[in-house]
Amino acid sequence: PSKEAFPEAKTKKVGILGAGMMGQGIAFVSAAVGIEVVLLDRDQESAERGKAYSQKLWEKKVSKGRMTKEAMAEKLALIKATASFDDLAGCDLIIEAVFEDRAIKAEATKKTQAVVPKALFCSNTSTLPISGLSEASNDTKNFIGLHFFSPVDKMPLVEIIMGKDTSDEALAKAFDYVLQIKKTPIVVNDSRGFFTSRVFGTFCMEGVNMLAEGYSPLSIEQAALQAGMPIGPLGILDEVSLELTRKVRVQTEKDLAAEGKSLPFDAAAPLIEKMLNEFKRPGKKEGKGFYDYPEGGKKQIWQGLYDAFVKPEKAQPSEADFKEMQERILYRQAIESARCYEEGVLRNVPDANIGSIFGIGFAPWTGGVLQYINFIGLNEFVKRSNELAAKHGERFTPPKLLIDMAAKGETFV
Repeated sequence: PSKEAFPEAKTKKVGILGAGMMGQGIAFVSAAVGIEVVLLDRDQESAERGKAYSQKLWEKKVSKGRMTKEAMAEKLALIKATASFDDLAGCDLIIEAVFEDRAIKAEATKKTQAVVPKALFCSNTSTLPISGLSEASNDTKNFIGLHFFSPVDKMPLVEIIMGKDTSDEALAKAFDYVLQIKKTPIVVNDSRGFFTSRVFGTFCMEGVNMLAEGYSPLSIEQAALQAGMPIGPLGILDEVSLELTRKVRVQTEKDLAAEGKSLPFDAAAPLIEKMLNEFKRPGKKEGKGFYDYPEGGKKQIWQGLYDAFVKPEKAQPSEADFKEMQERILYRQAIESARCYEEGVLRNVPDANIGSIFGIGFAPWTGGVLQYINFIGLNEFVKRSNELAAKHGERFTPPKLLIDMAAKGETFV
């Protein structure tokens, strides 16, 4: 929508549902710019814990002389921690940041709208389609996705997701709020996992696929870093938690089954099941995932991975193999991004490039995920994708859009 169509909307009071990792971060960035915040959780203690997160971050600033104690007290006074939905009265924007579960989100939506029926309702989901979540709402036009990245105080991007009914007015208000909290917005259309989570997922799973093929975990992490990613796929999966990864996959399978579709076979899924069920290693939070996290020490790759998955002939990949591992990590993400563009999930090329670098740390040297395809050259990219597909599976098959663009000599602009 043109910015002229709607006067600039300043959010005065934001209600945040859920004071967990995401909610507390959103409360911090909102209060930091002077927005009044109502931080709601199931019990007062959890809500207070969420508020304490902001206090901790501001105390750091005070101790470094970058903020006065008075300024900190003023900012903290903007955050009201509560367990009562009634306290949401007067909020003009709501951000739902509760557990990634449809039923829990629906209940939170209904309870909120009983108090503030007219407030713009934003869901901070990272994977669940917005149009489906909006069915719990009293007004699907006034429902939008706002996908923040963790940690919220450091990550510059917010992915705004348009549901099928979301109005341009709702988009304009959400867009202004993102700018108000000093973040960079990109706008995408609704789909499962939207843009960033879908592409990020392919990065993580490609790493797990390589482990399933017998490559050493160290060389997988190294390949990702040398390709330009900020962290290896196994390390990031530990951060996210293998349990959550499984939950998202199970939910996706259910959703697809309802549409009469299924996920293509992927060696990553059984490996993650094995890590959870047989080895009981769910991730960093429990101190053991693909890595070990010794108290006070540096994380180290869990040696059990070598016995369980690594094949002797692949333990030390050749130079050609190592180059291909790097290619797989970047190509897999670029192909998924091209699919998002083909499906209309991505609305333009700059949002794809900005979103991939700021949201998921896609190799910054490339200029972004679609720019990487331009850099390789579309003909070469399609040819190499087909070679990778023949060797590693259909997930590397280039989408029709790329084949057509290559034939016409087009690039992403």
